[in-house]
Amino acid sequence: MRLLVVEAGVEAPICTDIREDWVRTPLSKDDLRARMNGLRVRGGSDSIPSVDHNGVLRFRRRSAVLSPTETDLVSKFAESFTQPVGREALLAVLARTSRPSRNALDLHVMRIRRRVQPIGLQLRTLWGRGYVLEPADETGT
Repeated sequence: MRLLVVEAGVEAPICTDIREDWVRTPLSKDDLRARMNGLRVRGGSDSIPSVDHNGVLRFRRRSAVLSPTETDLVSKFAESFTQPVGREALLAVLARTSRPSRNALDLHVMRIRRRVQPIGLQLRTLWGRGYVLEPADETGT
């Protein structure tokens, strides 16, 4: 994060990075605190996975390319990041483009696990509840 402090009368900088902002002097401690908190919030936006319309999954400055079906499924996981997603909800996602089956879902989950692991994510099975997409722990599991 970077907060630029600009003197009165100086041209305002153009900030193109979400981790950068600027303030003009004089400034109060409350204003400074508010700007720093805003930077912290915006700077943490890459700690939540996102999937773009091209099927690119991004997480913590890393990315992975997904197939169209994986894109649909991982988008569902990203919407519920760190929260369980039931098999029924995933089968409904599969039903939009193909005939859903337990085996097809299991195959896609296996492939998704392989895709997300290198970028610091894991897809864990929650027996009887579904799956959860979450940051991989420090041991790499």
